Amino acid sequence: MIADKALQGRTYVIAGLTACKEVLGFPSMKPPKLNLRWSRALAVILLTSSVFAERAAAELKLPTIVGDNMVLQREQDLNIWGWDNVGQQVSVSFAGQNVQGKANDKGRWQVVLKAMKANAKPQDMVITGSGGKKITLANILVGEVWLCSGQSNMSFTVGRSYGGDLEALTAHHHQIRMISVPNLANQQPQDHFKGQWDECEPGVTANFSAVGYYFGRLLHQALGVPVGLIDNAWGGSAAEAWVRRDLLEKDPKYKALMERWTKIEKTYDFDALMKAYQVKREAWQVKVKAAKAANKPIPPAPRGPRNLLTGNNRPANLYNGVLHPVIGYGMRGAIWYQGESNAGRAYEYRSLFPLMIQNWRDEWGQGDFPFYWVQLADFKGEKPEPEDSQWAELREAQTLTMSKLKNTGEAVIIDIGEGRDIHPRNKRTVGERLARWALAKDYGFDKTIVFQSPTYQKMEKKGDKILLTFDHVGPKGLYSFDVREPIGFAVAAADKKFVWAKGRIVGINQVEVWSDEVKEPVAVRYAWAANPVANMRSGENLPMTPFRTDDFPMITNPETVQAKAK
Repeated sequence: MIADKALQGRTYVIAGLTACKEVLGFPSMKPPKLNLRWSRALAVILLTSSVFAERAAAELKLPTIVGDNMVLQREQDLNIWGWDNVGQQVSVSFAGQNVQGKANDKGRWQVVLKAMKANAKPQDMVITGSGGKKITLANILVGEVWLCSGQSNMSFTVGRSYGGDLEALTAHHHQIRMISVPNLANQQPQDHFKGQWDECEPGVTANFSAVGYYFGRLLHQALGVPVGLIDNAWGGSAAEAWVRRDLLEKDPKYKALMERWTKIEKTYDFDALMKAYQVKREAWQVKVKAAKAANKPIPPAPRGPRNLLTGNNRPANLYNGVLHPVIGYGMRGAIWYQGESNAGRAYEYRSLFPLMIQNWRDEWGQGDFPFYWVQLADFKGEKPEPEDSQWAELREAQTLTMSKLKNTGEAVIIDIGEGRDIHPRNKRTVGERLARWALAKDYGFDKTIVFQSPTYQKMEKKGDKILLTFDHVGPKGLYSFDVREPIGFAVAAADKKFVWAKGRIVGINQVEVWSDEVKEPVAVRYAWAANPVANMRSGENLPMTPFRTDDFPMITNPETVQAKAK
């Protein structure tokens, strides 16, 4: 908002200078040396331009998230806000309601619409402000609204996903509306972004979040109400970029993280990096010319530097840039797909991820809204022997969040990843598994559908074997995919050395595991690898949640790293 006003003021100053240059006798925009005549003219110009700028800033305005084609959240009191003259009375009329608000000392006003039932009939909203100016927003529906956030696996588009061409071709769902927030990193809270709500049509759908779309389409079809989807995901983003900075600075758990960033902010010289890159690029161009002349392969081009200060990992950059502009917009909840960028700090993620979720909930001010996420898929090469894994520890951190915060849930997808690509293309299954959570927990289908993956409950040592018991196995019980024998379990004795285990399903919710190499097993792990080979799931095809029964040191725990360094 401040940047907008400054730009408008600068525009009017330039306009004033242009209009006066003939009167002042300037052949160009550049003024002569300061004298009485110039001083008086400049005073007039600045006064005039400031009045113009004030008038421009005082116009009735709305945030981008409030616009034509939007979906308003049903059965919930809703905030509608914008800006106008300080002290100006503003009225909002919609669906038989007419509510008034007053612009505060910063020119911001807000009104509250009373809760409404779902309505698929397009309606107009009329907002009246200073000077009787009216803004009419058209084609508005009332239904279910969800935020789709995270990193590249959430921003991955329908058009790039498996079957996306056919899905987009048939995507004529005018009661589904979509809006995407462009990538904008900032240390100051932003109010606006460049974007708009669009109806779900082939061209729009092909370029929208695949996970978000498949999730939203299933909700729309199951509930029979309009659905609004807000995509603000940013590829490669770290969780700390989505958290308010002061929360990180005052928590001792993130002292090392914030000290590292403070040092970067004081010493980072992007201009110097760009100059060095230009030197490398010029040298590369010489090599390219020589390679072409010699009919040899073209050498790879040097990679340009990324500005860390305006990037997607700096603490609070995305909270301010792509989250803040939509905070307060009424919604049912959020879906999240992120974690890859934090895998090297999985131990920290145990607290950072819950902190982020709570931060969002506090800012929205609508209670503990539902928050469902995607556990990291299988990725990288398969390992022949059990080993420690950063990705396994990150998955565990994600799972533990369910026990720390209510109204949360996890979609497990270790069965649909691609070892060679961090971006699994089967996004339909991801969206469907997230939708199971929402349909069961938020829309009353908990007696109809299975929504949670089998989860470790307890273990019992029986001689040289261990009996594992699981929750959330579904009415069909546990199932081993492809072969009858359970695969993916490893056991260890007190020496903490894990070896692959044999196993068999006992009843509907238990698995017995053992190894001829371990006579006194004390711990079990399942699917504990970046790319685990594992086949356990429920009869409804929800893969078993990776787990460990031990509390052995984690490789991403800074204390473990320091101990090894010694």
